[in-house]
Parts: sequence; C-alpha cells; structure tokens
Amino acid sequence: MRKLACGLCPLAFAIVLPLAALAQGMPAAEPESLGLSTKRLERIAPALRRDIAAGLIPGAVMLVARRGKLAYFEAFGMRDKARNVPMPRDAIFRLASMTKPITIAAAMMLVEEGRLSLADPISKYLPQFAHMQVGTEVKDPATGRASLRLVPSEREIRVEDLMRHTSGFTYEALGTGPKVKEMYRDAGIGPQDDSAAAMVEKLARLPLMYQPGTVWEYGRSIDVLGRILELLSGMPLSEFLAKRVFGPLRMPDTGFWVPPKKYNRIADVLPAPREGRRLLLNVSKPPKFESGGGGLVSTAADYARFLQMLLNGGEIDGVRLLSRKSVELITTNQLGPEVNAQGWAYYPGPGYGFGLGFAVRLALGVAPQIGSPGDYFVEGLYGTFAFADPREQLLAVFMIQSQEWRYYRPLVKALVLQSLTH
Repeated sequence: MRKLACGLCPLAFAIVLPLAALAQGMPAAEPESLGLSTKRLERIAPALRRDIAAGLIPGAVMLVARRGKLAYFEAFGMRDKARNVPMPRDAIFRLASMTKPITIAAAMMLVEEGRLSLADPISKYLPQFAHMQVGTEVKDPATGRASLRLVPSEREIRVEDLMRHTSGFTYEALGTGPKVKEMYRDAGIGPQDDSAAAMVEKLARLPLMYQPGTVWEYGRSIDVLGRILELLSGMPLSEFLAKRVFGPLRMPDTGFWVPPKKYNRIADVLPAPREGRRLLLNVSKPPKFESGGGGLVSTAADYARFLQMLLNGGEIDGVRLLSRKSVELITTNQLGPEVNAQGWAYYPGPGYGFGLGFAVRLALGVAPQIGSPGDYFVEGLYGTFAFADPREQLLAVFMIQSQEWRYYRPLVKALVLQSLTH
C-alpha cells in the first residue's frame, strides 16, 4: 500500500503519519472525507505509468490536497532512468518558471511594507533602465532582408510590468522578434556564470521587444525583479527567500541548489526526443546567477505548502506571509484590453488571463480543459506543473523532468478534477 487514496483500508492510519511527514506537516485525510473519490483518484496511476512505459517521461510525483489536507501523494517510475533508481515522493526537481510566483510573492511582502510599489518605474531601483529603446524589425521590400529600427520607449517599465510580463523583455529562445533575440544571445544573457547584477547590466544595454505595457511577452522580467529584491533587502536573493519565504513556510528542500547530502534525491532530466539533448540546469553547487525567474529547485510537498498559503489567503499554520488582498491581486487577471496577449507564445492559452506570476481562468468555456473561473496555474520548462482552484479549495502539484511537458497540463487537471464528488 503506497498512497493515501486507498479507501477505508486497514493500513490507512499507518499511512497517514509518514505521508504527513513527507508533506512537511500537511495533515492527511481519506479522500472521501474531502469530497474526493478514492476510486477515481486511482485513475492517475495507470495514465502516468502508460507514459513511463512508452518512454515519454522517466518518472513523476503527484500530490493532491483539498481543504488544506493531503488526499493523494504518489511517486511513479524512475528518478534516474540510466541507473534504474526509483522515484521517491521527496524527489527534488528543477522548478524553472515555477520559481516566478515565489519571487513575486516575496516582492509583494515588500509592497506591503511600503518598500516597493507596483507603480514604481524600475529605474527608481535600477537607474540604467531609465531610457530604454524598443527594437522594431523592418523588412526591405526589395531584398526581403530585415533590419532593426530603434525607437525610444514611450514610457518607463514599471514594477507591475515585470510581474505580469509586459515589460518588453524577452527570452533568448522565445518571441517573434529574432533580431532582438539574436542580440540577447550575442550579449550572453542567461548563462549561469553571470551574476544577477551582471545580467541586469547587459540587459539594460539591449533594446526591448515591445513598448512597455502593450504586449505580454514571456522573458527575463522576474530575473530583473529578483535583482531589485536583492538591492532592497541588502541580501542575495537566496538568503532573502530563505529568510522570508522558505523558513516561515517550512519548505526545507527549496533553494537555488542541492547540498551534497541530498544529491540522491535529484530527479534526472530526460533528453528532449527531437534534439536528443538535455536542457540541464546544474543544481549541484551554488550558482553565480540566482535566477528569480527560473533558478529554484523544490519538492512537490514544499510547493504544495506555498500554494496552500495562497489558497488560505496568505497564511498557513498560523504564519502569515501576505494579506488576503495581496493574494487576490496575485491571482486575478492583470491584463487589460490595452495588452496584446494573443501571440503563439502566450502559454496560458484561450480562456486564461494572467495575474502576477500565474495564468488565471477568466470564465467557464473557451479554455479547452476543465476547471473553475478563478483557478490559476504555473508550469516550468522541465515539466513541473501546479494549479490551485479557490472555488473547490483544491490544489495539485505534478513534478516531472522532461521537455515534452505541455501535454500534461490538461491531463493532470482532468485526472484531478474528475475525482471530485461534492
């Protein structure tokens, strides 16, 4: 017997204690007592094992909680496929973009203390961004060749632009403006051997993809926000997050690197099948670049505590990190009609807006997946995915390390939400 979703089995109470320990103290309960069906939760295992057998993913960890209690927590497949090492429930995963909401939550704590404002121009903290230019591609009709035309930004980048991805910053590998992306790559934006301070200096010398506040574009915005947090706190980002977030929330396995005593819990990354290569973030030593946008590692249990804090309106186990109103701001759509959020790279997809770090469902219908208005999710490049549904008081965390991962967002939501009984 390996998981809590076991009905009224004789071993239920023996299972609760170790599961609660693995889940950093989150109390466990029988699924039926939480309005979930044990029988329907058992559909998760064959669906994931089928993909593991097909070689699509090496292994996975899945956690489901409702009303603040753990209902399902299971590991599947291999942590290290090459060495035939099974996946444990406390495996440590590279979060990639699931780092972003944590950095944003930490920034909102400073907003609540009056040390930061969403309306502030970022040049208040990083003066090098005061006079940015925007790069627009222009094609010569005679030759078809593209050139880059630079124009001054019409307004400054604000802190809110960083949090909702309307700053004009991009990622080297995403977006529709290859000339600006080429400039990012040529400047060496993103390598791990840069500090956040050095990355920001390089970024300030490059043009923006779009005018600030006009287009949703996934990019380096939260890395810039992380640097602002360092300047305001007087600490490295790792130290600030450990002190203000991971310590109070009891997230002992979350950070920017994995200490040697925990190496045997790091989940290996499956190579991308088309390229046959790993997009690998080395997490075995402290990085020079503590990326607020993508550098953290964590476990399913740790991330569940972060989500549960948000579902609780900013507190958990008597510890309050954020006010209820700040949580509402984070988890409410922040993209007005003036923001173009229709491009191919708009990963939230149809029916979803974007809050501060999370994609937010706007209404029933339109989105090609089941859910509730107001549910919110985040996902990461290496395959991590998490969502919370305030209406149902439910959360789920799904951890894999595979670059064929977009398929799992609707699958995981369907497998979890179909188990609701009331």
